[in-house]
Amino acid sequence: MLFQKIDKPFYRKKVSIQLNGRLLILDHPIVMGILNLTPDSFFDGGRYQKEGQLLRRAEEILQQGGTIIDVGAVSTRPGALEVSEEEELGRLLPAVKAIRKEFPEAILSIDSYRSGVISKVYSEIGGFIINDISGGTLDPEMFETVARIGLPYILMHMQGTPSTMQRNPVYLDVRKEVLLSLSEKINSLKLLGVNDLIIDPGFGFGKNLQHNYQLLNELDSFRLFELPLLVGVSRKAMIWKLLEKSPEESLNGTTVLNTLALMGGADILRVHDVREAVETIQLVTELKK
Repeated sequence: MLFQKIDKPFYRKKVSIQLNGRLLILDHPIVMGILNLTPDSFFDGGRYQKEGQLLRRAEEILQQGGTIIDVGAVSTRPGALEVSEEEELGRLLPAVKAIRKEFPEAILSIDSYRSGVISKVYSEIGGFIINDISGGTLDPEMFETVARIGLPYILMHMQGTPSTMQRNPVYLDVRKEVLLSLSEKINSLKLLGVNDLIIDPGFGFGKNLQHNYQLLNELDSFRLFELPLLVGVSRKAMIWKLLEKSPEESLNGTTVLNTLALMGGADILRVHDVREAVETIQLVTELKK
């Protein structure tokens, strides 16, 4: 059973987070399906601009076994141009209202690095998971907003901004530096009373090809936090550039890397292709028995 009702104060466990008075149990890996509302995302930009299209995508994610629907309204591909908060909300609010109305029990995550967007969406639809690609670096009010609202928070590592992050990213030791950065932010969040945390190493966000594969190869290092671990490598450049293909031709590579991520301890796979990720989890789970 994925959810358990709770009636008393919640104390965080290693494999669960609290959402809307219920526990999301993460004692086995789950899938987060991507729903991009942007016209310019690197793989599926422009596909879900109309309400019927986005509702069909949300239904597809759920029917194929996805647990979380991750909704984003700003492209964070390398080199992406900034979108105003007003435009982001203009794309996001109608979509999440429609999804919440059609699928009231669905677990949503909102992919945004703006505290104002998070607050506004919360006031309109209630609880969800915050998916902040910047780990609080692009909005100094984000951590306090997370603490005030009391929502689960995905803390991702990113070097730079979406428009600059792939301009020759440099690390002396990428694993140690990402771990240190996440550790410092986890401590800051816990001091504010935030305990429902998920961590994300941020594959492709201010990392070159070698950085990405080093992090994937040493993914088990992130177990030291004893927090749920999210991995998002779906159809990213770390796959298609290495294979000299395109994002459209990168499903097989995505499945391979998702398999390695699960072997390294991933609890959540953020993907475009939900059915394939669910099947990957089934196979790896059987292998680990």
